[in-house]
This record gives sequence, C-alpha cells and structure tokens, in this order.
Amino acid sequence: MYPVSAIPKIIPISFAKTRSRAPVIARNPGELLSDRMQRPLRDLRISVTDRCNLRCTYCMPREIFDKNHVFLPRNDLLSLEEIARVAASFVRLGVGKIRLTGGEPLLRRGIEQLVEKLSRLRTPDGDAIEIAMTTNGVLLPAKAQALKNAGLSRITVSLDALDEAIFQRMSDSKATAKSVLEGIDAAQRAGLVPIKVNMVVKRGVNDGEIMPMAEYFRNTGVILRFIEYMDVGSTNGWVMDEVVPAQEVVDMISRRYPLLPVSANSRGEVASRWAYADGAGEIGQIASVTQVFCHECTRIRLSTDGKLYTCLFAEQSDTDLRHLLRHGGSDEEMNDAIAACWQGRRDRYSQVRHEVTELPRNKIEMSYIGG
Repeated sequence: MYPVSAIPKIIPISFAKTRSRAPVIARNPGELLSDRMQRPLRDLRISVTDRCNLRCTYCMPREIFDKNHVFLPRNDLLSLEEIARVAASFVRLGVGKIRLTGGEPLLRRGIEQLVEKLSRLRTPDGDAIEIAMTTNGVLLPAKAQALKNAGLSRITVSLDALDEAIFQRMSDSKATAKSVLEGIDAAQRAGLVPIKVNMVVKRGVNDGEIMPMAEYFRNTGVILRFIEYMDVGSTNGWVMDEVVPAQEVVDMISRRYPLLPVSANSRGEVASRWAYADGAGEIGQIASVTQVFCHECTRIRLSTDGKLYTCLFAEQSDTDLRHLLRHGGSDEEMNDAIAACWQGRRDRYSQVRHEVTELPRNKIEMSYIGG
C-alpha cells in the first residue's frame, strides 16, 4: 500500500465542508446526471496502474518514489473485468468518453484487452463511446497499432522537451525524447489521431523549449498543449514562482507565429484553443493555475484500486467501488453509488485557490489518481 508520505492523512480545511451524500434522484431517459453545481457527468478517467517508468519531477519525484517505494499489490488493483464492469455503469449514467491513465498505462499487462472490452460499450442511445489514453510514449512504438486495432480512439502523449538533457532532467530518467517522438510517429501511422502532446512548463527548467516545441509540431497535425505547472499532490515541491502563465506562452508564440482564438469543441473542455493564423495547425493551453475552470468540469476519476475521486486536487474518497465489486454488489447498487458520489459533488478547487490563502497540503498524488 502507499506509505504515509504518499497517501495523506485527512485534515479538515477552512474552505471545504465534508462531502455529504445526496439522495439518488430519478432521471428521465437521456438526461445527464448533474452535481450540486449543475455540472453533468460526461467523462471518466481510469488510472490502470500506479507504476511508471519515468520519475517526472512534477508527478513522481524520485526522492519519494524511489527504489524503496511500495506500490500497490497486484490483488489491490482492479482486474480488467472489474474495470470494464465499472465503466459499463458509468456509460449507463451518461459518460460518453473514457480516458485511460496511470502511472503509465502501457505498463499495465493486458491493456490492449481492456481497450477492446471498453470499445464494446454503447450508450443508452446505442452510440459508441470514445476511448482515449494519456501516455508518456516511451512504450508506444511497439503498442500503437495493437491499441488502434483494439478500438482506442485517440492518444495524448506527454513530452516536456526536445532537448535530450532537459527531457532527462524533467523526467529524471534515462529515457530519450527521441523514443517519445518515435511513439508519436507510430501513433500517427496507426491512425490514433488527432494526437495531442502535453508539455508541462516549469520556469527556469524547460521554458526555453516552448518555441522549439511549437516549431517542431507546426504543420504536423499534432496539437501541442502547454500545461501550467500544477500544485497537484503533496510531494512535487510546487511553488508559484515556477509557473509560466498560459498567456505568457501565447504571447511568446504569437510574436513569431500569430495565433487566433478558437471555440471549444465541447462543454467541459479545460484547454483553450489557439489556431495559427497561417493555417499551420493549432495549440492548446491548460491554465490550471492562473484561470478558473471548475464551473465547466465534467470529469470523475477512478483510482487504480477502485476509489472514486471527483477532483484532480482531491484529498479523499468516500466511494470504494472495489469493495462493492468484491462483496456481491449488483449493477443497480453500482449505479446508485456512482450517482450518489456525483450528485454530492461540490468541488471547485481552482476557484478556491483564488479565494483563500491556506490551501490543502495533503492532496492525493496524481500517479495514483490519474492525470
């Protein structure tokens, strides 16, 4: 199990009240389940493993996740069949998009079989759902085609630098940016498009790679997204001075390649879109620190061991679906547990961050909950 340093003790904080369960409210056919801020449930993120082959400083810093770190025992992880059953309940309740995350999801044995199981799910209207994945891309060259064949819709790859020294500093590993680029190429050949590339920007570390990354992915069909360094988890040493605001990045790129704002594809999309005025493609901005976006969030997260989290910056979970799965719970009970969790949701961390000075210090680690 996670050591004390990775799974925080729950400490009440001044701006949040303990989430209370709302009664499950009967819905009309086709009506989306909504939380207490009238945000619909549309997106499910599933962390399929707490392990990773990199030690990115903003996610799994090596001083915490070192060779002595104890990862979850295999029996604690949801099986592929259990994940598929939980996912089916979410689809019945209105979810139309599932994203597989980690840790590094390509380390999970049988990941292609899981994708195949999920790709068979259909909404109450009979529509296929979107199955996406976020990966560091290191193992992608060998798996891209199999994932596509299994039914994966598209893929997002994390890449924080093209310069090998900076990449290895950010990932704290011997992996190479070249191997990630080979994974992106393999995904394009397999048809896992449109591919998105996520770059977490830290001032003084890889901010000098902003323009090289923008120039590399122009005219490739790949959507490069810049992510503000987030105060997620409790171990990454986050300080505001290392955040490069999204607007600063837009202004930097626009001075060389003018950008035009583009409307969001759908409600709940956290990335703002910007198109190159010369038609060379687009970039995205995830302003996870400097801009408020909670009012549009439609995501819920399933941890590796079956707990539900209604916010990336969560401190605790009150819903353990693994217990329900392994103690004879029915599909109806599963639906009710999920519905109660979402209907009781009141999370708005990005708004709270701007309103108070004392923030929670014991947030769940991103490698456990999924990014």
